[in-house]
Amino acid sequence: MSIHRGEFERIRTVLEESNADGPLTAREILHLLEEHDESFESAHRIATVLGRRAQTGDVEVIRDQPYRYRFDNTGN
Repeated sequence: MSIHRGEFERIRTVLEESNADGPLTAREILHLLEEHDESFESAHRIATVLGRRAQTGDVEVIRDQPYRYRFDNTGN
């Protein structure tokens, strides 16, 4: 299953606009998206998108309870 590139970009853009700092859970990211009028299917979908992008190094997955996600901001 292919991840639509736009989903990752929407997440990253909202986090940049919010000046979100530090690692965030998928649920925290979902709340930020909702505050910026960006609809997203679920926290699970966000975790799926970010988990797949972690394979390319764009996102760091912190395997804790709950998982947290940190973005690589170099080059942005």
